[in-house]
Amino acid sequence: MIRKLASGEYRLYSRKQDPRTGKRRNLGTFKTRAAAEKHEREVQFFKRRG
Repeated sequence: MIRKLASGEYRLYSRKQDPRTGKRRNLGTFKTRAAAEKHEREVQFFKRRG
């Protein structure tokens, strides 16, 4: 899940909530939305590979 921050950057959050905190985990902050989307695909790839 990608959200735009007030600073103009984009942050990638995990899809599921962290059971300890009840919030979504921050998976990285990026200058452009394209960079965030690219990283999101990489994360999904590694999650499938285990």
